Amino acid sequence: MTAVERLQSELGSIVSIDPVELAATRTDKSGWVAPGMPLALVRATSVPEVQAVLRIATEFRIPVVTRGTGTGLSGGACGTDGSIVLNVRGMNRILEIRPEDELAVVEPGVINQHLNDALAEHGLWFAPDPASKGFASVGGNIATNAGGLLCAKYGVTREAVLALTVVLADGRLLKTGRRTVKGVTGYDLTALLTGSEGTLGVIVEATVRARAITAGETVTLGAVFPDVALAAAASALITASRLCPAVMELIDSAALAMIAAYLGPDQTAGLPIDRGAFLLLQTDGPGALAEAEQAAAVLRAAGGEVRLADAAGGATADRLLAVRRAAHPALAAHGEVLIEDVCVPRSRMAEMFERIAEISARTGVPIPTVAHAGDGNLHPNFVIPADPGRPAGDPVVPEAIWEAAGELFRAALKLGGTLTGEHGVGVLKRRWLAEEVGDTSFDLQRQIKSVFDPLGILNPGTMFAPVS
Repeated sequence: MTAVERLQSELGSIVSIDPVELAATRTDKSGWVAPGMPLALVRATSVPEVQAVLRIATEFRIPVVTRGTGTGLSGGACGTDGSIVLNVRGMNRILEIRPEDELAVVEPGVINQHLNDALAEHGLWFAPDPASKGFASVGGNIATNAGGLLCAKYGVTREAVLALTVVLADGRLLKTGRRTVKGVTGYDLTALLTGSEGTLGVIVEATVRARAITAGETVTLGAVFPDVALAAAASALITASRLCPAVMELIDSAALAMIAAYLGPDQTAGLPIDRGAFLLLQTDGPGALAEAEQAAAVLRAAGGEVRLADAAGGATADRLLAVRRAAHPALAAHGEVLIEDVCVPRSRMAEMFERIAEISARTGVPIPTVAHAGDGNLHPNFVIPADPGRPAGDPVVPEAIWEAAGELFRAALKLGGTLTGEHGVGVLKRRWLAEEVGDTSFDLQRQIKSVFDPLGILNPGTMFAPVS
């Protein structure tokens, strides 16, 4: 009996070998397409089904790629040649909400927004806030340690994960963490598994921290600067002034021009996005207005033209936030977008923007950039025009783009930064991983991988190149 026959025998209709369905698993929002074709797709809806898949995969030495909603940006959940794609999107139940303990227990396929809708009835919310929260899953958030607009104040996903239930490569069940606020017993396997990108196990349940919905008002302001370096320096001054806005987003002039064109004059009238670089800031809580006024004073002193939402000029909070949310569709209107992700110390953001501009000018590659300025996380974007004449099988991202991206990654490292602030290493950045972490750490990480996955069947090629 073959592996596929075993899967079909034990799991029945949740196993698909339809070529169209298999092909659809080979890509994600990064645009990268895995070569070859997966062996099978399994749409799991229960823990025993996940365990059965991994036991069979171990028996037949077949790779397993875990996938949720497919919103990743690093190629880490794409169905590779000869693999079993284990889709856990159907495991989408909210199992428990305990308001008195400020926690929720969920399956991995629960959508961020759906969890927040349920928590809101109890005056609570789940802080991880990726741009894709309307269709991204909590399991995917945890697998990549996802970030978002609110990270600077409320933290990345790891800070919201209390406990996990994980199926290991051989089908065994592992429970980590606890429900208590504090706990320091043993190694922190919950933190290790958060951000492991499916290379150590398959998350099938998570206990996550919920926060009380912030009391008080929310105040939004927008500021325009002559250039992005000045805007980045101004955002660093906000932090240096000991202010902590919930949102602080920065858009350079190239990206801003594309957003303005995409939104059109009807949607941009009265908004400060007709020139220069744009800084969006939002404060929350009981002192939101006072904090926003302090921030406005800092930005004006740094050379910014500041406009508070709902003041004269028609710039409402929703319209200002819509400028930032329009970034990806505006860029995507011009071609395939490689959305990159580096992070530097907040005090070095201005230098990083200058390095991006220099790389763009020298290579001739446009790199419109947006940033979570509150935590130094930049998203340089490479827009690749559609090419109907591209031969089948040719990569969407040309090597010249990767060469420019490599320069950009190394520039971030030289400034004391990191290759990825929130998207993960996946397949696309594995060639640079050792440059950041060093040989000793790289070797130890591979050894950790082999402890959890001695046969190397879990997401092979993600984070580390396959061992030949």
